[in-house]
Amino acid sequence: MKRHFLLAASLVIMALFVFQGCASRKVSNPVGPSGTEEGMQTGEMGSAQKTEEATTIPSEQESISEQEVPTLKTTTVQEPKVAEISEEEKAEVFKDIHFDFDRYDIRDEDRPILKKIADWMIEHPSVKLIIEGHCDERGTNEYNLGLGDRRASAAKQYLVSLGVSMSRLSTVSYGEERPLCTEHNEQCWWRNRRAHFVVIEGQ
Repeated sequence: MKRHFLLAASLVIMALFVFQGCASRKVSNPVGPSGTEEGMQTGEMGSAQKTEEATTIPSEQESISEQEVPTLKTTTVQEPKVAEISEEEKAEVFKDIHFDFDRYDIRDEDRPILKKIADWMIEHPSVKLIIEGHCDERGTNEYNLGLGDRRASAAKQYLVSLGVSMSRLSTVSYGEERPLCTEHNEQCWWRNRRAHFVVIEGQ
């Protein structure tokens, strides 16, 4: 009887050891930095958040910096385009007019030329006219630029008086910079003291 009791007790003790070994194997899961599964999950989420911040913040900064970069706009000055007119019109209508030495008033012999130009401009309302003022070589560059401007302006005002709209006329002075003749005599200087007309396309 005592032998049977000892045998039963031994079996119970062995069963307890086996159960305890299994239980210890069940709780042998990895743990986080704080020693618990919750601590491990918190650590993984923290590292994930840091990784996400590390990837998103630079991209946001890049997009902001791209928006702050100013866009440089370049502007181009469009040169006036010379209108297509016949050689006959150039020779018969748009003749140069000339001026006396150190003068900018319109001479009587040049008034018919300006009248032809005015009539042609009125018949062709889609074009504009540039009036160039020129001088001979005598005098300083500054003085001749001013004199050339007064000569071009005098021709412009006369065309306006004949019915051409002022908005279609513009002036420029070249002074002595663009001579037709380079000889040093009165005949050559007379050719250079002029107003020249350039027909351009309207804009």
